[in-house]
Amino acid sequence: MSAYTDQDPRLHGIKTQIRVVPNFPKSGIMFQDITTLLLDPKAFKDTIDLFVERYKGKNISVVAGIEARGFIFGPPIALAIGAKFVPLRKPKKLPGKVISQEYILEYGRDCLEMHVGAVEAGERAIVVDDLIATGGTLGAAMDLLERVGAEVVECACVIELPELKGRERLNGKPLYVLVEYFDI
Repeated sequence: MSAYTDQDPRLHGIKTQIRVVPNFPKSGIMFQDITTLLLDPKAFKDTIDLFVERYKGKNISVVAGIEARGFIFGPPIALAIGAKFVPLRKPKKLPGKVISQEYILEYGRDCLEMHVGAVEAGERAIVVDDLIATGGTLGAAMDLLERVGAEVVECACVIELPELKGRERLNGKPLYVLVEYFDI
């Protein structure tokens, strides 16, 4: 589901604050830069508020944020809805015992890790990131949480690139996005 179809006036303000950087980090990529959104306190607050309005009162106990930009949006959402924030990190970034989930990229593999015991069986979770492109990272995050018995209620992203069909890799799991970008 896309919030953008709701025509909430805050969404236009959010979308206009996301800068598109051509050919970054490599030729042919149209990079969706959320740092300009973060520079606008109103647009940043509106972004957080839209997610909080969606998840408040839904009995969510875990907000899992994907490194690195999920760490920007996840903690304020978690605090506002009374949930814990669980960072999902790249390999060898978390001290102590971790559980890992590998996933396939277009040209290789990657991995997400989470502290053992950070999430308990039966907890209701959302996964937060800034953007969904191909869906590989979100899929791995859901797999990681579900392996420990959590119920992943939904994935939440600021931006979706629908042409890359990432939503299809989520195996029917709901995805909530604020802004869609076409013609990437």
